Amino acid sequence: MKDAACITSESLDRARAGDAQAFAVLVRAHQRMVYSLALRMLADRHEAEDVAQEAFLQLHRRLLLIQSATHLVFWLRKVTANLAIDRLRSAPRHEVLPLDDEPGGMAADSSTDPLLQRQMRGLVAALPPGARAVVLLRYQEDLDPTEIAATLDMSINTVKSHLRRSLAELRKNFDAQQPMTGNSPDSSNTEGVATALGVSENRQS
Repeated sequence: MKDAACITSESLDRARAGDAQAFAVLVRAHQRMVYSLALRMLADRHEAEDVAQEAFLQLHRRLLLIQSATHLVFWLRKVTANLAIDRLRSAPRHEVLPLDDEPGGMAADSSTDPLLQRQMRGLVAALPPGARAVVLLRYQEDLDPTEIAATLDMSINTVKSHLRRSLAELRKNFDAQQPMTGNSPDSSNTEGVATALGVSENRQS
């Protein structure tokens, strides 16, 4: 049986040749990742749907620029993150996800306190757009700083600075919400924040 990467590569080749069904296969393969990232960035389902739709429309127009299945994932993350950042900067939003809202593209870690997950998601949603994108690409998409820098067209030092400041801000704000619990997530490592966000080991759909 062919693996997913092989199927995606074949679908990409056929889609570039004008096969509409092959393009639909590409959309189905990556729509959860795109929508999940957009939803975490925008904290609004309708806005996330709009961004996901725009990302795939852009993909359809630029298919000939996509070099491989790996490049396709990189390109979709890059476009989705930047579309969301542009939308946030043009019309800043202050809402956060409702407590019972769970993006379909992410598998919740059942070992983590659901309230902790919701609180952390709300705090991430309150970060400035650029910093929010860096945090989500690091802890939701599991990218390293070099990959994040390429995705967001930032220097590595800027990415690392965003991570340091954002983790400190997340920890401070979390502690301020419940100063007596001692349950602040460990912001010194990837797994501590990823777990607090409710992201399972299988982070990438």
